[in-house]
Amino acid sequence: MKVIVAPDSFKGCLSSQEVASTLASALRGLHPDWEVVEFPLADGGEGTVDVLTPALGGEFRLAVVSDPLGRPVTARYGLLDDTAIIEVAEACGLKYLEPEERNPLIASTYGVGELLMAAHGEGARHFVIGLGGTATCDGGAGMLQVTGLREAMKDCTIELLCDVEIPFIGPEGAVQRYAPQKGASAEDLEILEERMKAFAGTLLSETGVDVLSLPSAGAAGGLAGAFTACFGAATLSGIDRILDLTGFDAVISDADLVITGEGKSDLQTLSGKVALGVLRRVKDIPVFLVSGRIENESALSAEDFSKLIQVSPEDLPLEEAMKPEIAKANLRKSAERI
Repeated sequence: MKVIVAPDSFKGCLSSQEVASTLASALRGLHPDWEVVEFPLADGGEGTVDVLTPALGGEFRLAVVSDPLGRPVTARYGLLDDTAIIEVAEACGLKYLEPEERNPLIASTYGVGELLMAAHGEGARHFVIGLGGTATCDGGAGMLQVTGLREAMKDCTIELLCDVEIPFIGPEGAVQRYAPQKGASAEDLEILEERMKAFAGTLLSETGVDVLSLPSAGAAGGLAGAFTACFGAATLSGIDRILDLTGFDAVISDADLVITGEGKSDLQTLSGKVALGVLRRVKDIPVFLVSGRIENESALSAEDFSKLIQVSPEDLPLEEAMKPEIAKANLRKSAERI
């Protein structure tokens, strides 16, 4: 048996590397005769730098940039020759803010511009950028305030990794859909929506690009729109691009079983997440979905996963289930079911 273990992270609990390592180690212990390949993945959000940098043979680099509230933080990115791998959340991520600090009315993407400039200063001219996990909803206005950024990006190419289509404004747009989880009140939403609409007009007058007509311009609080309008960035499916860059198709060509998973599988899994991306790449090989929690089982089963395995027992409180050691123990038990 050749088994490929290709999970996303269990967000807020275990990295994709930790999930893959724990599950693979348990399977090897149960079946020493199996060839078990660890293949951690991401979809452009959390873990993108950690997955792509070693897969491409790059180096990790550090840069001091501004967090969403302007405080200095140390951001990690990957560098391989003239290619930089960047997660915008390393600069403007929600992870830097306490719940009471969340406020998209003041949170800025300025640090993203600083991170781009740092990588450019190290020779980067091609950027692969993951767009998940931001605390911001400024349309990229903060990023564009960084001195010299527009000039520096003129000779660069940019790939944006995105897992869902999010309009710049509107009921399914950057503000209405995501700003509440970034700390916005009902009153804030009206203000933010008007700001985004006005900024779309500014971008149109400055660049000739109408971000309101772009299906994914609202990703990362509108950062995708600014990247596209000002720097000519291309928006790609995050998981598909990562599968291409990491050579996934070649690795699974002689596999007997592929295991994927994530912290929680539900209807969002079917909108471009890692698990669905893996399933659609695999032909005539069983694919097991092994996730911390599984909801909407009928919809997931309809996508032809060969088996759905929930890692956490139903009666285990979420707070306990998300403790890393407990999650690892439950993953090891899941290996027995596999």
